[in-house]
Amino acid sequence: MSKAVTIRPEQPSDVVKVHMLNIACFPTPAETDLVDRLRSAGRLSVSLVAEVDGEVVGHVAFSPVSTEGATGGVGLAPVAVMEGHRRRGIAAQMINVGLAACREGGFTWCVVLGDPNYYRRFGFRPAPALGLQDEYGGGDAFQVLALQDGGVPVGCGLVRYSPEFDVFT
Repeated sequence: MSKAVTIRPEQPSDVVKVHMLNIACFPTPAETDLVDRLRSAGRLSVSLVAEVDGEVVGHVAFSPVSTEGATGGVGLAPVAVMEGHRRRGIAAQMINVGLAACREGGFTWCVVLGDPNYYRRFGFRPAPALGLQDEYGGGDAFQVLALQDGGVPVGCGLVRYSPEFDVFT
């Protein structure tokens, strides 16, 4: 029997828990540093945690992105789930709740750099086909989703993440 999962906005009391979760989930400190830097800069547009029995077992972050001539974008990254809780749909729940929060927050489009087979289920499609590219050479792994009708900035070229993402360049 699977335990109930609660997806909720990150609270100040979760900061250390999210930090430790990211340390445990990623092979380098880059994602942990990214989340900490985004939070410090006030650029965690949406930050959600997943709880099971009062324990934080997952985290997803969304932060602003921009492109020439378009506003209202948000980038999904990173997503983390503790190893003992993976393959139970927790990441998908966090992403769905996060995308809904981004829509409610007035964002019109979202990008992600990840496995196309995974993110297709949420409606993402290859961004290069719409004239968008990322700073990391992701090709078709760089994907976009309209959060509002007509929200995707077609043909706007390079999508830039917040400066905190410089930890990856």
